[in-house]
Formats: sequence, C-alpha cells, structure tokens
Amino acid sequence: MKEKLKQEMKEVASNIRKVREFRNYTQDYLAAKLEISQNAYSKIELGYSKITLDRLFHIALILEVQVTELLYFEKENFTSKLGTNA
Repeated sequence: MKEKLKQEMKEVASNIRKVREFRNYTQDYLAAKLEISQNAYSKIELGYSKITLDRLFHIALILEVQVTELLYFEKENFTSKLGTNA
C-alpha cells in the first residue's frame, strides 16, 4: 500500500512537470510564484517532497488548470481543451 501511494505521488509530480512544460513556464517562475526556492520546487517535481493540499491548489492556480488535471493528466484531453496541437 505504501509503495502504491509513493508511485501515485510521483505520478502527480510528473504531471505537474508536464503541465508546466506545456505552459512553457520555468521552474524558477513557479518557485517565485510559490515563494520557495527553485531547488525546493525541483524536489516537488521529482517527487522528493510531499505536496500539501494547499500547495497543490496553488500550483493548479498558477498553471491555470483544475487540480484534477494534475492528478490525472492526459495530454490529448489537455491539448484539445485548449484548442492546440501541442
């Protein structure tokens, strides 16, 4: 059970990175918006840091997506929703 949770947390972290890259935002940009260091932000994307619910909602707000899109990212749905072919 613990291993499954760890894997799901890494998946969410990976989804955050995917959306950030899709938006062409840098880690520095998100770190500044979250008022944390770039190194601390990098640890979030790598899955080394646990994400609080507050932080998850804040990241979603910055990335202009619903929290569910960070939990269950699907590129096809994401790009079609935005009307792009990226």
